[in-house]
Amino acid sequence: MKLIFRKLIYICGMLLLISLISFLAIHAAPNSFFAAGELNPNITKESIEHLKAIYGLDKPLFEQYLHWVWALLHLDFGLSFASGKAVVDEIVSRLPITLTINLVSMFFVFFISLWLGIKAALKQQSLEDKAIKQLSLVSFAMPSFYLALLLILFLSLKLGWFPISGLQSIEPKEGIAKLIDQAWHLSLPIFVMVFGGIGGLTMYVRSLTLEILKSDYIFFAKARGIDDKTVRKKFIMPNLMPSIITILGLSLPGLIGGSVIIESIFSINGMGLLFYQSALSRDYPVIMGILIITAFLTLLGNVLADLILAKLNPYFKDKSL
Repeated sequence: MKLIFRKLIYICGMLLLISLISFLAIHAAPNSFFAAGELNPNITKESIEHLKAIYGLDKPLFEQYLHWVWALLHLDFGLSFASGKAVVDEIVSRLPITLTINLVSMFFVFFISLWLGIKAALKQQSLEDKAIKQLSLVSFAMPSFYLALLLILFLSLKLGWFPISGLQSIEPKEGIAKLIDQAWHLSLPIFVMVFGGIGGLTMYVRSLTLEILKSDYIFFAKARGIDDKTVRKKFIMPNLMPSIITILGLSLPGLIGGSVIIESIFSINGMGLLFYQSALSRDYPVIMGILIITAFLTLLGNVLADLILAKLNPYFKDKSL
């Protein structure tokens, strides 16, 4: 309980710091939501000032931040400048699809990287090891947007195997057919995210496994005639888990940030596309709402990783922040 309480204090403190830095960075960017109106000769300066007063943008920046934090404590993210809808409603309607894409991608990245990394280490310098290393290098070097465009060009436009964009077909479906249709539409986006994520993690797992294989307990296990399958299950996997869990916790921001590109290319109405559109239009309430939600989910993922590590390794529990 003491560790959980300390983690909650850590989350609150980090969220406050992230909110302050994000708020200042967003308002320091050139132009504003009302820039187009200011250039329109048919809109008077008085009208622009009246709109700014409605949204509280006429007040000093620090006062705006305090007002926003106070509203945030009441779970009020304000109203979107662009749509006029509550920011909470905008985010809640798009959050499930973004979480689905990222959690499914992380699931496949974890198991594929673990399997490839261990396999490459156990067969070091073999043909399989070299093939896995080459695949990892291609994965690490391939830009996700470029891979996405290639897949759309060949698999969607030329072969017609997958849809070009969107989350569902034009003809509405119900029940299981709807889930299958959505899975079909999400196949390419998830593949792009998985392929882009396995490269670095596979090489990391391979490197860790090679170090574990040099340990004395592995030497004595093999001397006793224990087969590779048992060595992998009883000795390699338990020693890999703490490091892998830590890496997965740290990789959450990259996965969520990557969904901005993927959702924009495939026109998926998730938080990534909403963030991109809001950034272009300087929709401050939506941008801040998405940043806070993303930061909270990232911090929560890191805390869960720390709690799992504390369960696996009691020594970590004493050293954890």
